[in-house]
Parts: sequence; structure tokens; C-alpha cells
Amino acid sequence: MRRVVVTGMGAVTPIGNSVPEMWEAVQRGDCGIAPITLYDTSEQKVKLAGEVKNFEPEKVYDKKELRRMDRFTQFAVVAAHEAMNDCGIDLDSVDKTRFGCLVASGIGGLNAIQNEDKRGREKGYDRVMPYFIPMCISNMAAGQIAIRYGLMGMCSCVVTACAAGTNAIGDSYRHIKDGYADMMICGGAEACITNLGIGGFTAMQALSASTDATRASIPFDKERNGFVMAEGAGMLVLEEYEHAKARGAHIYCELSGYGVNCDAHHVTAPREDGIPAAACMKMAMDDAGITPDKIDYINAHGTSTKLNDKTETKAIRMAFGEYADKLCVSSTKSMTGHMIAATGAVEGIISVLSVVNDYVPATINYQVPDEECDLDIVPNKGREMKVDYALSNSLGFGGHNACIIFNKVK
Repeated sequence: MRRVVVTGMGAVTPIGNSVPEMWEAVQRGDCGIAPITLYDTSEQKVKLAGEVKNFEPEKVYDKKELRRMDRFTQFAVVAAHEAMNDCGIDLDSVDKTRFGCLVASGIGGLNAIQNEDKRGREKGYDRVMPYFIPMCISNMAAGQIAIRYGLMGMCSCVVTACAAGTNAIGDSYRHIKDGYADMMICGGAEACITNLGIGGFTAMQALSASTDATRASIPFDKERNGFVMAEGAGMLVLEEYEHAKARGAHIYCELSGYGVNCDAHHVTAPREDGIPAAACMKMAMDDAGITPDKIDYINAHGTSTKLNDKTETKAIRMAFGEYADKLCVSSTKSMTGHMIAATGAVEGIISVLSVVNDYVPATINYQVPDEECDLDIVPNKGREMKVDYALSNSLGFGGHNACIIFNKVK
């Protein structure tokens, strides 16, 4: 089978607007959660979020173009710009019919939907912005990236909520592995920190209402009480190994395993016995051709909700058996918050960098141990250690489970 490697990465996150900036923040253990500034929260319960800060898309795109893009698309195209530059590709030298684009979004253009609904109610709905529909549909981030770079391979959008970014990476991996493409740019983008978006998640009692940024997104901590909404984008360039070698590309690592399945249980809650999530991890390891003892680090889904964290702990123990006690498991959502469809992509990038740099990020702001989350969650301080294989988990609303494995190239 064809091998797949990572040759480019780009990120826009609450802890940095480029991959190097984000990685430095991860190593410091920075927290990107802060009071919401994008709208007035005075009438709403939730006050904190992981906002992207100092975002300057006009450095990459013309202002006229940006006015025709929702915020989630702006995040995606800026992250894609970094990833494409990072991979060093000469687009004139490759077959662009074999270069695809797969970008996930869970909600799409929520900012555009809210803004244009307000305009419609005030001025009449026939007077909404002409670009309203292209701004709000979830596939437009992928479309805009493909148009900018002339990518004529498969262009699509994965919509599997919190698992979508990981699904986009895994599906792209399979697309290359099975011979349908030589290169794919893939990942996820999300921007739903709006009063409607936060209100919707608050109504379902999913979000933390803490006003202390150090005690809001606290995965695996016994005092956890909900996740913290965040925004951003992560993009990876995946490439067939021989194709990358032939053009002298810088190769970060290999993507060797992908698992995907469904709980078939509940629209928001994970299945509490953890059986499908465990099966998903086993599927990824089988795909990579490795045994559980080869995995050094798991970047957990770790949302900071009561049910997710104990269920994921149970699933890891089920998938890894006695070896689970020797694993390093951390949740970088403690730093970034939960970026919905972007989160799996950003955590995929962090997992790549863990392999490249032999470093395991911390679960920051951890204070109160939970006997139901009894793994080595790398509390508060990251570790320098050999990381040959890293696994990244994503578990989405609707029961979507996705898992990818990165490893050093051998």
C-alpha cells in the first residue's frame, strides 16, 4: 500500500496564529481562554471562550475577498496559506487533478447567518447580502482553498461535529493511500463564538459557566463542569511518500493509521461503556500494523465534560489493557478550548509536533484528581521523552468516533 506523510502545516488558534507560535505556547503551557470580546455577554450565562486573537487575514487575502468570507472560512484560508507555503510545493510542477482538498466544519458560517438574519428582519429578506449563501455553507472553506490554488482533485467537506477535523485528515489519508490522489490539503475550521452559538450550547448544558479561565477547561479534573467553546483552524498537507521524496520535500512524519466508527447511541452523549471508542482506537492501530505498546502518547479528546472524560478513560483502558498505565495521555483543550471541527485538525498538528520534537504536552490547570479518570494525564507540565507513535482521538456529537496515528518515518 502507498504510504502517506505530512509535508506542510498551518494553524490559527486561541494560543497562536501560526504553527510555530502555537507550538511555543503549547510548550509553555499557555491558556488561550479569556473573557469573550466578540459580543456583549451581559445577558448570557457563559462569559469565557477560546477566541483567536490579533487575527490579521488581510496580510494574506485582499479585503474585498475577505468581506465575502465568513470568519470560519477566513481562518481556513489563512491556515491553508501557511500550510501550502510550509510544504514548499511548486504548483506548476504537479498534477493538480491529483491534488485534493478536504476541509471540515461542524456549523459553517454562523456569523453570516446571524448577521444576515438581522439585516433581513430590519430591511427585508430580499435585501440580504448577495454572498450570504456562499458565506454560510460549510463546504465553502474547501471551495475557497481549491479555487485559490487551482486544486482539481476531490474537494469536499466533512460534517461530523467534534470529530470532523480528524475525519478530514483520515479520509484524505485513505484517498492518497488508495491511489486516488498524490496530495491533499485537509483539516477543519470553526467560528461559532456568537451569542446564538454559545446560547445553543449553553441551553444543552454542555458549556462551563466558570468565570475563572484557569478553572473552566479542565479535562480529567474532578471539578470539570463543561467544555469551553473555541474557534480557529488547522490545515495539513498530506502527500504520498514517494511523491514527497521525489520532489525533495521536508517530511515531518508519517500518518499510518486511521480508525472511524459510530456509537449509534445518542445525539450528544457518548456511549458510557466506551466500547465503540475503544474499537476505533484498535482499528487505527490495526491499520498502522502496530500493537498497543508502540503508542507513546495519546492526544485525548478530553473535553472537560463529566461524561466524555470518564468514558474516554474507560475506552483507553479497554483498548490498551495493562499498557494503559504506561501511556502518556493529555488534553490540549486545556489550553485551546474546544474548536469543534477545527479541534481534531489542530490536535493532529500538535500530535505531529510531539513526534517530531519528542515532547508530550501537558494537561494544564489540573488540580483535583478524579478516580474515574485515572490515567497519566501529564498534569500541568509537559515532558521531554521519546515519541515514536502518537495517537489523536476525536469523539463527536452524533456518536462519531475518529482516531489517527502519526509516527516517525522509518
